[in-house]
Amino acid sequence: MTKQPLDGLFESLMAAPQIFKERDTLRHTYIPDELPHREEEIERLGNILFPVLSGSTPSNLFLYGKTGTGKTAVTKYVLNFLLDKIKEISNKSDYALATSFMNCQMVNTNYRVVAYLCDAVGEKVPFTGLPTDEVYSRFKSTLDSEKKLMIIVLDEVDILVKKSGDETLYNLTRINTDLDNSKVCLIGISNDLKFKEYLDPRVLSSLSEEEIVFPPYTAIELIDILKQRAELGFQPNILEEGVINLCAALAAQEHGDARKSLDLLRVAGEIAARKKAEEVTEEHVRIAAISIERDTVAEALRTLPLHPKLILYSVYLLEKHRGSENSITGDVFNVYSELCSVINIDPLTQRRIGDFINELDMLGLINAKNISLGRYGRTKRIKLSIPKKQIQDNLEGDERIGRLSGHVPESF
Repeated sequence: MTKQPLDGLFESLMAAPQIFKERDTLRHTYIPDELPHREEEIERLGNILFPVLSGSTPSNLFLYGKTGTGKTAVTKYVLNFLLDKIKEISNKSDYALATSFMNCQMVNTNYRVVAYLCDAVGEKVPFTGLPTDEVYSRFKSTLDSEKKLMIIVLDEVDILVKKSGDETLYNLTRINTDLDNSKVCLIGISNDLKFKEYLDPRVLSSLSEEEIVFPPYTAIELIDILKQRAELGFQPNILEEGVINLCAALAAQEHGDARKSLDLLRVAGEIAARKKAEEVTEEHVRIAAISIERDTVAEALRTLPLHPKLILYSVYLLEKHRGSENSITGDVFNVYSELCSVINIDPLTQRRIGDFINELDMLGLINAKNISLGRYGRTKRIKLSIPKKQIQDNLEGDERIGRLSGHVPESF
């Protein structure tokens, strides 16, 4: 039998020094038995959700803070604890506890959210085809067919609202008035500190009955987190001195992002393993940082909602055809409006476009600097912060943006 190229590769990797002990413990999705430096947030969330143990409905809750500050991990940690506790006292409670955790990057339309909830209570509905109101009615009916206390978690809920509006949030925050037997508690999680500005005041008052703000981790706190995970994930004495400190320092520059620090450590280990190194070095961390940054930008571009994509593509077209990095808000709005017309959608207001420009600036995709036009007021000078090729490669993969490839706006 002919030897396959991969046979030699796998044999070589198996014979190389083993870097990892348990690789998955280095992913941010892994929930360890302890969450360092989030004891206060765990205790607050536990106090708020404690009433479920006696069959009472806790307050709706809103968690927010920057990416990688532990919001999702703390929520899952507390919910797992509550589920275990409910099993211990199941004979003392009239209510069964159910949870539904969904990431709104993936479940990002009103229909999908309600269909996901139907599935969680055992009500099967088609992936598409029914009116959303009908699916919501089925969810309520099935949920209320027995005594159940359901905690619904909408992670990255800002993405759902920006794409599909707050109708689902409005319904879910008021669902208890329509239920006779069951009860619902809603938890919203957001990375966008300005998210509440997008909500209808009626939704905001119901969702934000309780709030927890997660502060960024400091470099010292990130070091503690990485030491805990390194002990779980790597073989002993495999990390060069300084590796953990470098991962923490690089992540601390990004507002204390624990996800980034863990990704840096894990990818550095993977690079070392592929190079058959005997230890993970600081050089492996620096190579990992470049690789992750490239992948992060591509992911950010692909997951943007349509209107921010069009705004970013407008900046791209301005720089491509004008050869200038001196575009201002009005230029971007004019091109954006024309692109909306080409793909037959209604443009947003200039004020709303200004909000999205600020968000793209926060994501590091553009640089938007406030300037004065004298008696004509103030505006922003806008330029891309990433290579034009990355815009082209990632945005034109969207079918709607792809229709604009090669388009030269009339305003030029």
